[in-house]
Amino acid sequence: MKGLVLGSTSRYRRSLLERLRLPFTTAAPEVDEDSVKRGNHTPLTLAQDLARKKAEAVFARHPEAVVIGSDQTACVGSKVYDKPGSIDNAIAQLRELRGKEHLLITAVAIAYRGGLVEFKDTTRMLMRDLSEHEIARYVRNDEPIHCAGSYKIEGLGISLFERIDGQDHTAIMGLPLMRLSRELRQIGVPLP
Repeated sequence: MKGLVLGSTSRYRRSLLERLRLPFTTAAPEVDEDSVKRGNHTPLTLAQDLARKKAEAVFARHPEAVVIGSDQTACVGSKVYDKPGSIDNAIAQLRELRGKEHLLITAVAIAYRGGLVEFKDTTRMLMRDLSEHEIARYVRNDEPIHCAGSYKIEGLGISLFERIDGQDHTAIMGLPLMRLSRELRQIGVPLP
């Protein structure tokens, strides 16, 4: 193994991985996500496919490294709430999610010389029944246009929720560190 590479440009994922105190670099996955999203996927298989493609794309450029790819999908049933991309879309998504439970699926793929390890973490998120004013104020203050589901849970977005049920709170921020640590140890990355 020659190094650890996070196949992501997300500052949130980078910050999470820094908590493990391992030396690593980051690399943009350069995956055409829109093309993948046009395929026939469930919310789970979409997150898994994107995480795998990101890890494999970066591994192709860094074949001696251990490469971590990750992706998230917010969904109610089969409907996926993608990154909104605009203030108006973020407001529309939050209107649909308010007062409802949705799933936040975080998929991870680790590519290395010995193969590919994949896993997921699913968190149940119950959003409060937000008023129009609360939605507008939140979107204006946190600008969650690049976040699945239109909220930044690591920021002001935590105030939108009534309940969060999951196994690893770091998963909702983009990288489930407990399971990631276990998988990295199993492939020989030194962690406590």
